[in-house]
Amino acid sequence: MNPKKAILPPLAALAAAAFLAGGTLAFSASGPSDNGSKASLDLKVDNSPLNRDVKLGNSFAPIVKSVTPSVVKVFVTTAAQRQLSGADAEQFRRFFGPMFPDFDQQQSQNQHALGSGVVVSPNGYILTNNHVIENAKDIQVALNDGRSLNAKLVGTDPQTDVALLKIDATNLPALTLADSDAVEIGDVVLAIGNPFGIGQTVTEGIVSAKDRTNISGGDQDEDFIQTDAAINPGNSGGALVDTQGRLVGINASILSRTGGNQGIGFAVPSNLCHWVTDSLMKNGKVTRGFLGVVIQNLTPDLAKAFKVNRSVGALISEVTPNGPADTAGLKNGDVVLQYDNKPIESASQLKLRVAETSPGVNVPVQIDRSGENKMVNVMVKERSGTSVAANQTPKPAEDGSLNGVTVQDLSQELRAELKVPGNVQGAVIEEIDPSSPSYEAGLRVGDVIIEINHRTVKNAQEAVDATSAKPNGETLVKVYRNGGSQYVAVHEGSE
Repeated sequence: MNPKKAILPPLAALAAAAFLAGGTLAFSASGPSDNGSKASLDLKVDNSPLNRDVKLGNSFAPIVKSVTPSVVKVFVTTAAQRQLSGADAEQFRRFFGPMFPDFDQQQSQNQHALGSGVVVSPNGYILTNNHVIENAKDIQVALNDGRSLNAKLVGTDPQTDVALLKIDATNLPALTLADSDAVEIGDVVLAIGNPFGIGQTVTEGIVSAKDRTNISGGDQDEDFIQTDAAINPGNSGGALVDTQGRLVGINASILSRTGGNQGIGFAVPSNLCHWVTDSLMKNGKVTRGFLGVVIQNLTPDLAKAFKVNRSVGALISEVTPNGPADTAGLKNGDVVLQYDNKPIESASQLKLRVAETSPGVNVPVQIDRSGENKMVNVMVKERSGTSVAANQTPKPAEDGSLNGVTVQDLSQELRAELKVPGNVQGAVIEEIDPSSPSYEAGLRVGDVIIEINHRTVKNAQEAVDATSAKPNGETLVKVYRNGGSQYVAVHEGSE
């Protein structure tokens, strides 16, 4: 590693995604919250195990007949946001069908979108996606008995993409919620909704995966169930049910390169929906817990560097001063193994578990610190911002060293350009050889190196000094990146 004083060129970040929110036929929408009356939310929950009989019948008709009356159409009116005309508009209409709005009209004209919803309480409460009703001026719900009723927005939670509506109706057929944590990969599921506005449609598939995170690309509280049941635009907010007709998820999005179903759909788990609705009913908003840590996934290389005898867990890379974790004695480099007596296998899983914790609750947390298991109790506080524990996920390390990395001092100009706060000291990576092990491990131009092998780095020369010793196995580097810190383990090779 060599120090260098040249000014770092402007950084550029590229993000590519083949993600389509599989919901509205037009745009997202949201409206003012109206809690209305103090009506109770009478959710039916059935946590009994699923009957996993491998002998397949020749029809799901009885289940479909019992479930479809609970799945409704959600019509949303929004103010026009942009125009599209000519060939582009025609291409969109060919894909989305005649329900797609006429972009040739003036922007002041209202636009309409269509999604789905699920009746979850006989007295008129309906679950759907936040992106279905976001920015809504008017919401109409069409029931399967032919009635069309105005809906009030009880509350929304963009972090989980869940919204709760209320219509003035009673004795509605409500779906029973299953325990989504008990869902297993390979379970048969049915997706019910209104794709492309053609009418209620039922598709069948299996649970392809669980605990899918980082799908939407933002700092969301995600724990999606993945399914290959056909889900298309208009299905958002619809039901994903098991073979006993119980709700296991709310269909939310698809991963697609064409805009249509390609066998990768995602649903918000019913347990997460249950937690959101409870919070909305009790508090008028979703209240989340705050732990006060920055976390990342534990990799085999990081486990070796921290002398931890395991390869899964959530590694704490930064502890917020005077936060709940700091007060409880948690430290940088601790690996969280259990939270509230439940195993933790990833940073995203811990993030969601903390978010679901009520503020003021004392939670037992099991950690591994340098190979020694410890138990601490953390008094969780209320999360005021959008992050409970920023989840930084570096690329896994590969064999290599810090050769090929050029650093420079963190000047005021670079600090402003990279948006590095004043309390962060270190050396900025100015150049890095793309073929080097350091690059393969995840180090990048613009990273601020703040520690090397637990040795604090305040400038470029200290970074060089810290890497001057003969390598022995690997180098553990702590960097500041994108508003948080994380560890990267770089293999240096053995002698």
